Amino acid sequence: MVLTGATAMASALPEDGGRFDRPREGFAPASTVLRGALPEQAGLDPEPIRTAERQLDDWSRADAADGHPLFSGAVGMLVHNGLIVDTHATGGAVRYADGSGRELPRSRQVPMRADTIFDMASVTKLFTSIAVMQLVERGRVDLDAPVARYLPEFGVNGKRSITVEQLLTHTSGLEPFLLLWRDWPDKASRIKAVMNVAPETEPGSTYTYSDLNLITLGVLVERLTGSTLDKVVAERITGPLGMTDTGFNPPASKRDRIAATEYQTNPRRGMVRGEVHDENAWALGGVAGHAGVFSTARDMAVLGQSLLNGGTYAGERILSEGSVRAMFTNYNLGFPGDDHGLGFELNQLWYMGGLTSTVTAGHTGYAGTSFVVDPKSSSIAILLTNRVHPSREWGSINVARQAWATALSRAMAVLPAEGRTFWFSGLGDEGTATLTTRPITTSGRYSSVRFSAFVDCEPTDPLVLEASTDGTTWKPVTVTATGLGAPREAVPFLAGTGHRTWWSVRAELPRAENLTLRWRFTTDGNYTARGVAVDAITVTDGERTLLDGERRPDAFEAVGFSLHSR
Repeated sequence: MVLTGATAMASALPEDGGRFDRPREGFAPASTVLRGALPEQAGLDPEPIRTAERQLDDWSRADAADGHPLFSGAVGMLVHNGLIVDTHATGGAVRYADGSGRELPRSRQVPMRADTIFDMASVTKLFTSIAVMQLVERGRVDLDAPVARYLPEFGVNGKRSITVEQLLTHTSGLEPFLLLWRDWPDKASRIKAVMNVAPETEPGSTYTYSDLNLITLGVLVERLTGSTLDKVVAERITGPLGMTDTGFNPPASKRDRIAATEYQTNPRRGMVRGEVHDENAWALGGVAGHAGVFSTARDMAVLGQSLLNGGTYAGERILSEGSVRAMFTNYNLGFPGDDHGLGFELNQLWYMGGLTSTVTAGHTGYAGTSFVVDPKSSSIAILLTNRVHPSREWGSINVARQAWATALSRAMAVLPAEGRTFWFSGLGDEGTATLTTRPITTSGRYSSVRFSAFVDCEPTDPLVLEASTDGTTWKPVTVTATGLGAPREAVPFLAGTGHRTWWSVRAELPRAENLTLRWRFTTDGNYTARGVAVDAITVTDGERTLLDGERRPDAFEAVGFSLHSR
């Protein structure tokens, strides 16, 4: 039989292509290079992706949030198994005339395109971190060494013990930023101010995200290479990877493709376009370790795939596999919630959404960018916006960041634990979904309920099994779960992200007449992940089966849950 088109491409995929419930170990094949495909050709359900596209369109409309768009425009890209399954451009790259939100005439506006170039803001920190790790590989830098070994002027005012690793993991104790552009007159004095600053806290004692950490590392890279940071990034990262639209201080020839950022009055820069938005990076000549890189969605996808491949792409190696593992390993175990590898943020539900796991790596940028790399599903989610155009005061886009990454997670399949279907709820913020049985009578002797649960939700968004004898008063039932990532003891609810496997769950039931069981999934005001699923529900009373959910799905009343086959 000759296979053609989508069938032929699907047959070439790994067996776990399109599967969310088969988390991977290790890297993708080093030979993996990006190519385009339809979601269906990658084994994905296109509907969650199309829904997310419509959300991006809606958020770019004039009245999307408090009388203005959530962002002027966006370009989103989704990659799975090396296949670019979606590229979506919406809204305006240049839309406003000034900081008040007065729109330009249509003829002067510039729409977003797939190849629009964005100010990546703090995503720049990843490029600086990669440059540092390249020096580690060459034996030029020791992660455990004090920074003062390489930058003697840094080792003042209580900073002599701060290590390179502490800068990469934001545990140095340095404050978040200084107003370098305002309080010091030139580049030399601004760099000296960073070298002179004293820690706010004891080095190693706290996690504080700080631009000063990466500004310092940028200086370290320049000192040890004898070259400027922009040239190091070009020669050792973007050049080998063929990222032709990525770098500092983009040339005037590319200005027409660059998304505008903010209309700045202090400093008086007017509408910023083609220059870095961050004032400190601008004051340092547009080249700094914390901000200044411009890029496109496609170029960032190449970087992401090189990391999924273990540091190599199209025959060019920028990092060893060991370095990539270190960048994707949590060094901040002592600071729960602030998981951080060497340069990369890890396990951050607030923008990684349904792709969140302990090894999911990425970064965001203040100007409105986010970059998520998920090794467990060999996936990349990139959302680039100019959310500060025309004003940073228009607010957060975290809801869009989550939605875009979550769309890819929901496009991947979770197959039923048993049978052909399962109950699923992908509830949004501040909602409740319930799955309720008909009344049953239990003797209390060996009465129990068993079910399977696939749980991917914020720790504060619980899936609770409850019981009632009057249909009004509900009490939680303590459950015991087994499986990868399951709670180690009996618990009153189930929650968590990243394990991506079905749990087997069991609970003892009391003696009761007219006992009703209810699975309740409740979300708070922030941070939703892929959602929760319940399957293979069986209630037994000794040798008797009182309820078989596989045979009788009609025995349940579902509100916010629905039957899914994947």
